[in-house]
Amino acid sequence: MIYPLESFDWKQLLLGDEEWSFLWETLFRTVTMFIILLSGLRLLGKRGVKQLSVFELVVIIGLGSAAGDPMFYKDVGILPAIIVFTLVIGLYKLVTYLVAKSKNFEHVVEGKPVCLIQDGRFTIANFKKEALAQDEFFAELRMASIKHLGQVEKAYIETTGNLSIFYYPDDQVKYGLPILPEMFNEKIEEIEKEDIYSCSFCGHTETLLPAAKQTCPTCNRTEWIKSINDRRII
Repeated sequence: MIYPLESFDWKQLLLGDEEWSFLWETLFRTVTMFIILLSGLRLLGKRGVKQLSVFELVVIIGLGSAAGDPMFYKDVGILPAIIVFTLVIGLYKLVTYLVAKSKNFEHVVEGKPVCLIQDGRFTIANFKKEALAQDEFFAELRMASIKHLGQVEKAYIETTGNLSIFYYPDDQVKYGLPILPEMFNEKIEEIEKEDIYSCSFCGHTETLLPAAKQTCPTCNRTEWIKSINDRRII
């Protein structure tokens, strides 16, 4: 049996269960919530919309959710959204006030910077606490024109997720673990000749003698990469 093709219900497709007059209401709702959202972000200040901490991201998501639904859901009133806006901004102001008064409270809400590189080596204990893959971390270092860890005295991951990097002066650059992909992939376990090598896992660097296997004294791994001590080229 052949069933006749039914045409689209364009009204249902375009408007759902609403009437055409709801388009004017949508226009009014969108303009209203846009002005409220803009005013709310203005009250948060520049810090609140530049580089977001976890807490600030929660605030922005809360404001966005409160603004979005009333724009096109007829059953969501504007007044409840305004109340949500007022509460979220009020809580933001309260928390930022408490953060300014108490360092402990600041650390609870926003966390604190974590050192990931110390003296040209990974701080493994801290690195494990952060949800940061090694490849992703290396990519960020390479974008900062870093070729190997021996160029880095310290590196911190800030509460915003950005990296703060402090370099050795050119005359103090050490031998370190290469992070360029073509060099990092040349891992070896058997040391065939005496040279300076870096542990591929933690960046520990030392002179190794020929041996079938060498164990890193820092992390007990056995994969090594020939170290380099190139200076930074900016």
